[in-house]
Amino acid sequence: MIHPAFLVNTLSRYNINFYTGVPDSLLKDICAYLTDNSEKENNIIAANEGAAMGLATGHYLASGETPVVYMQNSGLGNTVNPLLSLTDEEVYNIPTLLLIGWRGEPGTKDEPQHVKQGKVTIPLLETMGIKHSVMADEESILVQQLEEAVAYMNETKRAFVFVIRKGTFENYKLQDNENNGYALKREEAIGLVAGALQEDAVIVSTTGMISRELFEYRANNQLGHNRDFLTVGSMGHASQIALGIALHQPQRPVYCFDGDGATLMHMGSLGIIGEMGGANYIHIVFNNGAHDSVGGQPTVGLKVNIPAIAKACGYKVVYSVSTGEELKNTLSDIQKIEGPALLEIKVSKGARKDLGRPTTTPVQNKNNFMDFLKK
Repeated sequence: MIHPAFLVNTLSRYNINFYTGVPDSLLKDICAYLTDNSEKENNIIAANEGAAMGLATGHYLASGETPVVYMQNSGLGNTVNPLLSLTDEEVYNIPTLLLIGWRGEPGTKDEPQHVKQGKVTIPLLETMGIKHSVMADEESILVQQLEEAVAYMNETKRAFVFVIRKGTFENYKLQDNENNGYALKREEAIGLVAGALQEDAVIVSTTGMISRELFEYRANNQLGHNRDFLTVGSMGHASQIALGIALHQPQRPVYCFDGDGATLMHMGSLGIIGEMGGANYIHIVFNNGAHDSVGGQPTVGLKVNIPAIAKACGYKVVYSVSTGEELKNTLSDIQKIEGPALLEIKVSKGARKDLGRPTTTPVQNKNNFMDFLKK
């Protein structure tokens, strides 16, 4: 396996020192190492992968030095536009080294949302004409790979991708991982909200821990799962799925269970909700200032005023709470007001280690949910 420090130090010898991207579970060790050992301005966790390509481009324009962009292969879709219309050799011809975690690699077991992504990762890179290689897990071989990749980028000014398998990096635990000061656990908050909703209300939950914790809450209380649409992929788009439902069924309360990272990823959606969201739309953001599902890397979620942004975008009512008591009091009010409304719940970082995953398939979830919507 490759120690994260080895990769970072080897790239530094080529004057490659700027990193940006969105954390991935397969890259959590290198991401954690960068968080602990890089200057803040040299490792920027971007709102989304396309934005990271923009940051990388700006770095190259100002310094002339090749940047690194890291992501999960599911985020490759967010980079297709800038890779083909910005950095491509037929446009601005800007070299970029991409580190892409290969979730759903064919022949490996993974979650449903990663299976198709894993199958098309290499073919998609080939279709875009982007040179790539699977990163070696031996340092002696990696040295040769890096030398060839850097030589290629220097000569052609084109992008190069390392596709990274599970287990490529040695374990590195994030040192700068202090709690955020909030005592309310996200799983507890999810239970409080889900347990207080109207009988005809539905929930659209974002990908990652939030959907897993909602599923566990229902299972532990023998409540069934037909009222919940668990968005296992498509990070950042749960709020628009919920909006589509709310617009078609204006008499039904529709709740979006969102995370701070997902909200930030496509924040422009808040403006559409403010413009189009009706009285039945309630947007709940569980904010812990971290990408919890991929190693606890920080977001700017607790450094921006999400309720104020929502209010400026046209939400009629906004709330922010950080304790169970505040949450209970707010839940009794939120069902009486007209939306679109946003409730930010500030929660602690982390999840319990024995947290399960949904036992239903995405198609089963979809069918059960649609049956409930027909009632």
